[in-house]
Amino acid sequence: MRTAICVSITGLMLGIAGCPGMVPDGNSDQARLRVIHASPDAPEVDVCANGQAAFTGAAFPSVTAYADLDPGVYAVRVTAAGAGCNSAGVIDANLTLSRGQEISVVAVDILDQIEPLVLIDDNTPPASGEAKVRFVHASPDAPTVDITLADGTTLFDNIAFKEASAYLEVAAGMYDLQVRDETGAVVVLELDDVELAAGKIYTVFAVGLLEGSPALDALVSVDN
Repeated sequence: MRTAICVSITGLMLGIAGCPGMVPDGNSDQARLRVIHASPDAPEVDVCANGQAAFTGAAFPSVTAYADLDPGVYAVRVTAAGAGCNSAGVIDANLTLSRGQEISVVAVDILDQIEPLVLIDDNTPPASGEAKVRFVHASPDAPTVDITLADGTTLFDNIAFKEASAYLEVAAGMYDLQVRDETGAVVVLELDDVELAAGKIYTVFAVGLLEGSPALDALVSVDN
């Protein structure tokens, strides 16, 4: 269950105008932006938008809250924490934010190859009694993976590094999840007692390193 990330890249221009993924009421005059630090060897970072600090001190692994921004084109720069918005950025990108969109920018890969992965979020509520979840592969040395239940039932199939699944609605409850290699035979990470509450929307990020430190782990965010 993979979905193409709705991003066009020309140089460092990341244009996402017109993509799906509106805020739940569909009437917001603003866009919402958050940042996920998923680069395993990068230091704490600040994120600047048009020369002003939007998020400060984001450490690996973490998810910021959403910031409400006016629609428009933003020069986004990710810098070492405390270095200032005029310092050299580890990531520089122009990001077009459209009215009503909710956007996640994931800093992925090792520091020498760090880049932004831009996701269009869909925080419209799930059906009554259900939760909504997606999976994002942000571990640079992990293979293409499946996400399964403990009994082997596949929830998300063949998700490669820098790919995001489609959203899946499931019955609310406690789940034992497994991250398996693409053959489905080898369990590379077990996630026990993951609570998916009714009405909530989750993103599960695979972060860290399969071989090395910090070790492969899951970062679970509640998105609504």
